[in-house]
Amino acid sequence: MFVDTSKEVRDPDVSAIAALDEPTRRRLYDHVVRQSSPVSRDEAAAAFGLARKTAAFHLDRLAEESLLDVVYERRSGRSGPGAGRPAKLYRRSTKQVAVSLPDRRYELAGRLLAQAVEESDVSGEPVRQVLHRKAEELGAQLGEQNRTDVFDLLERYGFEPRHEDNSIVLANCPFHVLAREHTQTVCGMNLHLLRGVLSGLDETELEARLAPGPGRCCVRLQPAT
Repeated sequence: MFVDTSKEVRDPDVSAIAALDEPTRRRLYDHVVRQSSPVSRDEAAAAFGLARKTAAFHLDRLAEESLLDVVYERRSGRSGPGAGRPAKLYRRSTKQVAVSLPDRRYELAGRLLAQAVEESDVSGEPVRQVLHRKAEELGAQLGEQNRTDVFDLLERYGFEPRHEDNSIVLANCPFHVLAREHTQTVCGMNLHLLRGVLSGLDETELEARLAPGPGRCCVRLQPAT
């Protein structure tokens, strides 16, 4: 799931947000998402006094960026022969778009913490112990699902890895604010997450260790002992 930084990579969320920088397109997007039912090209064009072709162009661009979903419905209420072709309609996409610089992954942390609390409540196992196990399981899944170089995987998830001697230093913590305020809990979670990643990738030459320092993630990947 990570990418080689030597190559130009299209981030779909960045591209989606960039698409909204065009004023007419942004107005059309805002109009569609405020409606209680899907909007046709003709309705969108009429709302802003645009040519139908212009409205269609911008609506389709928003759909290409997954900001709007396309549905087809017959507005006449009739069906069968003679009912005409279904109209192409647009509505808000179910996709959530977010961009953070530097990269942050608070949703991932929140999901792990919520799972740990819920399972602990049922099983009686200490929350922190459950959290570490859940984090390691998730890390292993990420590694298994994205068979690639560990450096590339870390880059894709926003850790900003850098080679330092024989180790990999992580210049960015995707859980920065949480780690600053709840250091022991979040750094422990992060450590086990990255141990799981190494396991999922069958990476035996590196191990994840806590090595906090100013301006970097609390975890460091160093040669296995």
